[in-house]
Amino acid sequence: MANHKSALKRIRNSETKRLRNRYQHKTARTIIKNLKSTTDKAEAEKKLAEVYSVVDKLAKKNIIHSNKAANLKSSLTKHVASL
Repeated sequence: MANHKSALKRIRNSETKRLRNRYQHKTARTIIKNLKSTTDKAEAEKKLAEVYSVVDKLAKKNIIHSNKAANLKSSLTKHVASL
């Protein structure tokens, strides 16, 4: 266990950040799943803008890698175009 005050604070901060990142990542996965299950093209295009926004924010905060964000956006764009 940690012996220093700063180490205890680091443990508290790390846990808070871990939970926040986990929540944001799970939310993004849910939004992506909802987009993939959509069959209406007009509705999918609206959802695609939301997904772009969420994925870009995750990449900016280093919750996901920027290349993963680009790959997700690319594959989802192809999916919406194929509807």
